[in-house]
Amino acid sequence: MPVAIITDSAAALPPELVERHHIVVVPMWLTVGGESVKEGDVPLETLVSRYDVTTSGPTPGEFETAIKERLRDPDVDAICVCTIAATMSSTHEAAVLGARAAGGPVQVVDTTTAAGAQGLVVLAAAAAAAAGSGIDEVVAVAHATIAKVRLVAMVGNLDHLVRSGRVPNVAGWAGRRLGIAPLFEFRDGAAHPLRPARGADAALDRIVSRWRRSKVENTRLHVAALHAQAPEIADGLLARVTAEVTPATAFTASFGTVMVVHTGPGLAGLAWWWEPESSVSGD
Repeated sequence: MPVAIITDSAAALPPELVERHHIVVVPMWLTVGGESVKEGDVPLETLVSRYDVTTSGPTPGEFETAIKERLRDPDVDAICVCTIAATMSSTHEAAVLGARAAGGPVQVVDTTTAAGAQGLVVLAAAAAAAAGSGIDEVVAVAHATIAKVRLVAMVGNLDHLVRSGRVPNVAGWAGRRLGIAPLFEFRDGAAHPLRPARGADAALDRIVSRWRRSKVENTRLHVAALHAQAPEIADGLLARVTAEVTPATAFTASFGTVMVVHTGPGLAGLAWWWEPESSVSGD
């Protein structure tokens, strides 16, 4: 593999995919009660009930170390680093600084997204690298995927977003009284609210409907079903998709704790993109 792929843990890739595609994952950080811990070291169910959790990205030094370690492999000629959206985290800037300090042929890509959508970009870059593409082509594949990937999800409730100041308290109160399930689409580095649904079932129907309407002829599907402490919901979403289309890539994964700390439990959704057959035949 002439090009190695590095990402951060916000990509929420299952460990088996990380291992299969030889991806290096640099962990995000959480501060819990004043103590810094790596994402994944504390169970998610422990974190969502706490009010003293803050988040931060990896340091430039952590990216520098990861890059240097991969460049020491004689089979690696270059590195592509795919990060969480720069608008969400300092992680992208840290990766750029780490790459500069490490030296060598390294390119850093801002995926402008997070979670499963980021993970799908990373997997597309890894597939191009495994096919023998050079660094410029791998980066081009990553950017082409970024332009197509979508992430639509529902939030269990607005309590965590109210607490963080991202939505007003009156919105959280109204949501609880009316049984509203908030929906959003994450694109271009930000969460864009969608028309809310009356209840979780209606919200899930709307997510699947948005996926169905996005279908493109002569393509193959790459999809991830995502959840926060609700694997059965993600499994159900993926089953509804695979009942209609046989994907080239399909997996379920938990949202990273960094995202769930801000949104709270009950988060569930789909990330996907349609790969044109022309690019498939060129693999």
